[in-house]
Amino acid sequence: MVLGGTGRIGRRVSKRLVERGVNVRVGSRSGEPPFDWEDPATWADAFVGVKSAYLMYYPEIEWPGAGEAVGTVARLAVDAGVERLVLLSARNQDEAVRCEDAVTSLPVEWTVVAPASFNQNFDEGVFLEPLRHGVLALPAGDNADPFVDADDIADVVVAALTEDGHVGERYELTGPRLWTFAEGVGEIARATGRELRYEPITRDAFAEAIVGEGAPREFAEPLATLISEFFDGRNGSLADGVERALGRKPRDFADWVAEIAPTGVWDAPGR
Repeated sequence: MVLGGTGRIGRRVSKRLVERGVNVRVGSRSGEPPFDWEDPATWADAFVGVKSAYLMYYPEIEWPGAGEAVGTVARLAVDAGVERLVLLSARNQDEAVRCEDAVTSLPVEWTVVAPASFNQNFDEGVFLEPLRHGVLALPAGDNADPFVDADDIADVVVAALTEDGHVGERYELTGPRLWTFAEGVGEIARATGRELRYEPITRDAFAEAIVGEGAPREFAEPLATLISEFFDGRNGSLADGVERALGRKPRDFADWVAEIAPTGVWDAPGR
């Protein structure tokens, strides 16, 4: 079972598992049987017949209430016969710790994968549209983060699901060096030949901007808090999880940017 099997990490995990000949069930609202984080009635049946599962929480593992929901789903999975759980967590986040505790306290083989911010936030996630319009404004100050490639994350998850030697491990996954957002946006600007800039703003200003784009305030406020906390400097360190899990170095953000830029994903609107 791959929860969020159509998302940024889940679809990469599913693809790799299928390529290995593993029988994969995609956990999503359109799955068969369906799984919907907003509908607890779908949770138990989704794990019937499943031996291992990748757990991720929507919208984010740091979201208020994630610990209780993840704990319930993990218990239902174990009750259904799941023998191995791999949890997508996060670094240095209280709610993520509650999720981890809920999984690691169960009688099951477990692995925790706790990545830094994804490279793919810049080309598949919430950073994309602001970049296309020339300015990425975030409540992140000038703090640095070791952006990590989603493909590295997926490789670690697949190894933990299918191979021996990862049970009971907690892998913090980072890229090989630290980047401020100004440096990251600058790297994209150099690769695309565009004038792009990063603008640090307050948490409240970010929330208001999200509301102004049409998001409900009950979504915008937690998102603003999540981003401002994640990038407040607490994650400004490197970790060796990719190397421990896979025996190789993680991919560098600059190498990833150089590959993605020619696709045109960061072109200005209308080009």
